[in-house]
Amino acid sequence: MIEVIRGDITALTVDAVVNAANSSLLGGGGVDGAIHRAAGPRLLQACQAIGGCPTGESRITPGFDLDAQWVIHVVGPVWRGGSHGEPDMLKSCYSNSLDLARQHKVRTIAFPCISTGVYGYPQREAAKIAVAVMQHAAKDFERVICCCFSAEDESIYKQLLA
Repeated sequence: MIEVIRGDITALTVDAVVNAANSSLLGGGGVDGAIHRAAGPRLLQACQAIGGCPTGESRITPGFDLDAQWVIHVVGPVWRGGSHGEPDMLKSCYSNSLDLARQHKVRTIAFPCISTGVYGYPQREAAKIAVAVMQHAAKDFERVICCCFSAEDESIYKQLLA
């Protein structure tokens, strides 16, 4: 089952939250900064030990001060018009996150809208990719949550899942 929630991903009680990170994994703005602030300074230390993450891949750390046991960090693609492999890289973000979640026996997982903020990926196109990957994997989880920050993202996801 896929749920759409509008709210703060850091406040959700799930096994894992997905962090739309930058390649350094050392925090930033948007979802990444919010997760780092909510998880506390041990998250930064854990991310420093990892040493970064390439676009399309994922890494996992404990959730520390979050209500989530795990944080799965992904680096989404920067939108450059769509002809530079962005759709495949974004699909990899979602599928690699779900693979890591399975490996760590995650039953409930929450995703933000990856790459649609400062990385500029068009919201509807990104949501189509996210929903397709989530629908394919949903049977392996008790709950898959699309946690949207904006009403516009929430509306797009609800339309795609209707």
